[in-house]
Amino acid sequence: MLFGSFLLEWIQTVLILTGYVSGNASFPKPLSNEEEQKFIKMYADGDENAKNILIEHNLRLVAHIAKKYSDEKNLEDIISIGTIGLIKGINTFNPKKNSKLSTYISRCIENEVLMFLRSTKKLSNEVSIDESIGTDKEGNNMTFSDILTGDETDISDIISGKIEANKLYNAMSKVLNKNEINIICWRYGLCNQRKKTQKEIADILGISRSYVSRIEKKCLERLAEEMKE
Repeated sequence: MLFGSFLLEWIQTVLILTGYVSGNASFPKPLSNEEEQKFIKMYADGDENAKNILIEHNLRLVAHIAKKYSDEKNLEDIISIGTIGLIKGINTFNPKKNSKLSTYISRCIENEVLMFLRSTKKLSNEVSIDESIGTDKEGNNMTFSDILTGDETDISDIISGKIEANKLYNAMSKVLNKNEINIICWRYGLCNQRKKTQKEIADILGISRSYVSRIEKKCLERLAEEMKE
């Protein structure tokens, strides 16, 4: 489940990426190795702007992987899920332990997408998290399960998560109506709901998938603005 600062970061990244995919703007060029190392170090030292630069200059990876696993009907679903993997990849990358940043991020994005597709039974008999994805720089075999983040959480993280969850739900109640809240909860597994695709929500509400997409985007924009404040 996405809460607090991660949710805001994710919303903003989804909106930026959707704009690149649906518009004519070209993606930012990949960083040079020297630039990448500089921003990785800056982020490790606590510079959040460096993190944003690393995210923006790796957006093309989400688009590339999303197009690989999607069709015209579920592209936006895959993009939103892939963006979670992108942010997780930036958050968990360790230059002392992991391979090249783009390689690690790609694995995180692809892992997130495959988990989503498995949950919707589209690849239920085709993909395993124990499937080999190559080797690390030491030559050890790696699987998707190797890059899943751990579940180590202390009490401060739990308390912080609950506080941020309340902030999110308060923001939703302020800027969204009942139907919009339902759509966001269904789309992203909030409010104890199972994640649903845009097509599933469209069938429930008796509207088109494209209309669900427009509502979702407007809701995310309003939530992003409200949570900034």
